[in-house]
Amino acid sequence: MQTAEWRKDYEEFEEVTRQFFAGEVPVPKYKGFSGGFGSYAQRGGKASMLRLRLPGGRVDKEKLGFVVRAIDKYKIDKVHFTTCQTIQLHNLDADAVCELAVEALDYGIITRGGGGDFPRNVMVSPLSGVEQGEYFDVSPYADAAADYLMGFIKTVKLPRKLKVCFSNSPKNEPHATFRDLGFAARADGKFDVYSAGGLGNNPKMGVRVAEAVDGSQILYYIKAMVNMFVAYGNYENRAKARTRYMQEVLGDKYAACFREKLLEVMETEKLDIHVEAREIAKESDGVKVCHKRAVLQKQEGLYAVMYHPVGGCPKPSKFKEIYDAMTDMEQVELRIAPDETVYIINCTGSEADRFLEITSDSADTVFESSVACIGASICQVGVRDSQNLLRTLTEQAKEWGYEDGVLPQIHISGCPSSCGTHQIGRIGFRGGVKKADGAMQPAFVLTVNGRDAEGIEHFGDQVGTILEKDIPAFLKELGEEISKSGMMYDEWYEEHAERFAEIAKPYIES
Repeated sequence: MQTAEWRKDYEEFEEVTRQFFAGEVPVPKYKGFSGGFGSYAQRGGKASMLRLRLPGGRVDKEKLGFVVRAIDKYKIDKVHFTTCQTIQLHNLDADAVCELAVEALDYGIITRGGGGDFPRNVMVSPLSGVEQGEYFDVSPYADAAADYLMGFIKTVKLPRKLKVCFSNSPKNEPHATFRDLGFAARADGKFDVYSAGGLGNNPKMGVRVAEAVDGSQILYYIKAMVNMFVAYGNYENRAKARTRYMQEVLGDKYAACFREKLLEVMETEKLDIHVEAREIAKESDGVKVCHKRAVLQKQEGLYAVMYHPVGGCPKPSKFKEIYDAMTDMEQVELRIAPDETVYIINCTGSEADRFLEITSDSADTVFESSVACIGASICQVGVRDSQNLLRTLTEQAKEWGYEDGVLPQIHISGCPSSCGTHQIGRIGFRGGVKKADGAMQPAFVLTVNGRDAEGIEHFGDQVGTILEKDIPAFLKELGEEISKSGMMYDEWYEEHAERFAEIAKPYIES
């Protein structure tokens, strides 16, 4: 679809947005409209956010340059890397959000469908194409899928959002086995396909609907998925208008019904694709880097630099520092990961050293690299301020001084929507309330033992609800116990799951 067609859509977006800021459109009505353009009003209705749709979390020099100029031009003071591999720009006034949405088009960034009842940003394993041990580079297939899915924004009314992803290995970082539609790479160069999974309320693992699918066939499966959702999705009850609820409707017949839709598409449409492999023809400069945030790529002598700003919220000025450094570097780009980490890939040793210096404000431990959604101070539907909780915990953890790995990466969601992916965290927290001292107080539901790796996927088991003010004490006590054992968290939990529950019990029952 041509940029001019998208640009026309934003004329209505600007009209309605200005009406909203003038107080002429109520918040609920505006939310239902603006989400389709990748924008939502923030809590209080005095500012907006804009979600930049970035297929596979890829940010090349051109796109990064746009973000840098946007931050400078509109004095943007808050940016967030999301668990769906996008960049959110926050605290925007009417002029900024309307102008930015259109300006982004000139840099290949389309915010259309970034929210609302549309196909969302296509997710990909962040190091696809450069990761040692991957089955194969899945990103060219994801690009084709992203282009194809954009066509449904104007042609098909879906019950709710549709998330598609591609994983390059059993690490399953984009959660291919429990997305609305996931393509999981195999050692033989093909894909297994999973359907109707998802996090949030009533999470579901995906149903494996096909095995050993050739990459040239992926669009048939996407069209079949869209047709399934249209046929069996719940258009009446938004709370159940996600693909995972189709498993409840169809039960054991789900996979068979999917294959029926697939056959219909294959008999009536021609959707075969051919993708070109991406070549990284960059040579090493001979400089070797030994740093825990420097990841050796499968391309000899090249590195990816990990950068995880606490809470996924970097200082806006950091974008310009990175951009200025990479301007004259060949094939260097950013990849946003589903845990709010950013990788700066295709670096020579000396380039990696430069980026390690620039990103020295990165999380320094596994615990500091914990995940949190944007939180209730900004999000309209948020219940708890997940960002504030994470800041509190990481600050106190520095005082506790536990060895790196004693406390795991935790995942915090401000509400049941699971934007912080709390359900797959080794320890997860989901915003809620709890009655204490005769009044309802801020609290979080504690979950434990979430896993996302393919073959051992598991949604966290709910332990109970802890008052927000008690969470630091709980984690401190947990860390002390693990430290005394001489183990790291994962090893300790495997042997002491019952002890974890014992430590949590007084905080849950208080």
